[in-house]
Amino acid sequence: MPLLPGAEPYRHHGGPVGILVCHGFTGSPYSMRPWADRAAAEGYSVSLPLLPGHGTHWKDLNTTRWQDWYTTIEREYLDLADECEQVFVFGLSMGGLLGLHLAARQGPGVSGLVLVNPLVKMPGQAHVALPVVRHLVPSFPGITSDIAKPDVDEGGYTRTPLHAAHSMKRLTKIVQAELPSVTQPLLLFRSPKDNVVDPGSGKLLLERVGSQHVEERLLERSLHVATLDYDAELIFDGSVDFVRELTVPVAKG
Repeated sequence: MPLLPGAEPYRHHGGPVGILVCHGFTGSPYSMRPWADRAAAEGYSVSLPLLPGHGTHWKDLNTTRWQDWYTTIEREYLDLADECEQVFVFGLSMGGLLGLHLAARQGPGVSGLVLVNPLVKMPGQAHVALPVVRHLVPSFPGITSDIAKPDVDEGGYTRTPLHAAHSMKRLTKIVQAELPSVTQPLLLFRSPKDNVVDPGSGKLLLERVGSQHVEERLLERSLHVATLDYDAELIFDGSVDFVRELTVPVAKG
């Protein structure tokens, strides 16, 4: 199955600080490429992988599970860690969920997290029926391109594959239990108006995460896919400042 336009993975070999960029469920690198490009322009080494089952057709995603997505994220992290002195993780939505799982498993190997509207808790109540409904119908209508900026499309799937969604739900439960062991510095960007991830995810994250260095910034003008929305530059500038703050002391040492 050919890739959708802009869904190609991206890799940039830069300096000794690495940035792993993780896209969301039913999305692709397209939604994260401007952020990855900004990190590359700042001289960082950047990896933006395409998660299995994404970037082609929603039916492909229904044959994958969270372990497949995480294996890709972990592989890219290890590649960056081999060539870089420090590695940071940037994630949107489910990309943030995967990033938190990586941080819990890798500990100090991950120097910090920048998360945009991370999915930590499944929204609404429809997910309660997933264990049964996924065997009856393959997909539901999806929510894609939740962006306030007009005429911007994230290039994601218009259907939500239910077997894959059920697997993602399983990962949320794992990560919720792991949050106290996530102690890395954390910068959270959150859109108060988000039609995909509800405020409960951000609230749960802030309540349970073990990080001592935590900052939340609101994206008042943007919806869920804020990396392509009005507040994108706030995210890009803030993440660069965050990484710079945590790497300058290392450089001086």
